Amino acid sequence: MNGLGGLNPSPDAMVLGLVQFAVPHIADRSGVLDTVQRIADMVRGAKRGMPTTDLLVFPEYSLIGLRPENWLDDSLLLDVDGPEVATLAAACAEASVWGCFSVMERNPGGAPFNTGIIVDDAGSVQLVYRKLHPWVPLEPWSPGDTGIPVCDGPKGSRLALIICHDGQLPEVAREAAYRGANVILRTAGYTFPIKHSWRATNIVNAFTNLAFTASVCLAGPDEAGIWSMGEAMVCGYDGSVMEEGDGLPDRILTAAIVPAEADEARRLWGVENNIYQLGHRGYVSVEGGATDNPYTYMRDLVAGTYRVPWEDDVVHTDGTGVGYPEPAEVRRRAQPR
Repeated sequence: MNGLGGLNPSPDAMVLGLVQFAVPHIADRSGVLDTVQRIADMVRGAKRGMPTTDLLVFPEYSLIGLRPENWLDDSLLLDVDGPEVATLAAACAEASVWGCFSVMERNPGGAPFNTGIIVDDAGSVQLVYRKLHPWVPLEPWSPGDTGIPVCDGPKGSRLALIICHDGQLPEVAREAAYRGANVILRTAGYTFPIKHSWRATNIVNAFTNLAFTASVCLAGPDEAGIWSMGEAMVCGYDGSVMEEGDGLPDRILTAAIVPAEADEARRLWGVENNIYQLGHRGYVSVEGGATDNPYTYMRDLVAGTYRVPWEDDVVHTDGTGVGYPEPAEVRRRAQPR
C-alpha cells in the first residue's frame, strides 16, 4: 500500500518520519540548548538513514520536557525568530527535509504559548501555530490566537498542525480540513491513559474530514518515572490505520502517503463525503442542499453565549485546583477602575 513504509515511495507519495522523541529531562537553559542540538542531529541523521523522507515530525514538549515547574520559567522559553529555531531550520536546510517542531513560545503580553512550527527543506518557516485548546486544568498556556493556518507542503500536500488536546475536539480538525489541509499533523506529550482516545480521535479526524492524519507523542519516562506513550500513527482518509508505532523512545515510524488521493476523494465521493455534506444537507431533495445552520452550539459560540446545560455544575473552571494562580485576565477584570 505504501512502499514498505516509504522505502519505495511512488513519485507522488510523501514520506513521513514520525519521531517518538524521548522525553527530555530539562533542568536549566543549557538542557534546552543541548536538546535543540540533539534534535538537529536527529534531523540530519534520519535523512541520511532514509533519504526518501520528506517530512520529520517531532512531538509536543520536545524542547522543554514535561516538568510543569519549567513551563513558566522565562529562561527556558523560546522565540520563533530566535537562534534555537534557526538551528533547527538550518538542519532542515542542510538535510533537505521538512521538519515540524514544538516551541514553548515567550509571550510578553501574558502566559506563554504552546507553539508548533513547520519548516521547509530550504530552512524557511512556513507555518506557525499556537495551540488553541491547552489541556486544562493541567496546562498554563495562553489559548492560541493564530486560528488553524495551512501551508503547502511536499508532494502536493496541504499541511495543518494541531497539538495534543486540540485533536480531542472534532471542530479543530474540521477547521483544518475546511481550510484545505489534506494532511493533518498532530503532536502530543500524552501518557498511556490517553491511548484509546488517541487512537479513536486520530481515526475519526481522518475519516470525517477525508484527510490523512499523522500523529506522534513523546516516548519514555519523565523524571518521576511516568511514561509518555510514543504511539506514532498514520491514518488514511478512509479511516484506515496505515502504520502504528509503539512506546519505544526515539523510534522513527515511517509511512508513505499520497495527498492527491485525499483530494480525489473530496471531489469524487458521494456517500460519506462528510465535510462537503455538512454544508449541503440533503442535496438529493434540495437543490444544492440546505445551507442553513441547525446547530445551536455553533450559533452560540459565534455570539459569545456558549453555555452547556450543566454549566453551573462544572467543577474545574480554572487551574487553582492543581496549584496555578487565578487567571491573570480574571485578576485584571477584578481590579477597580
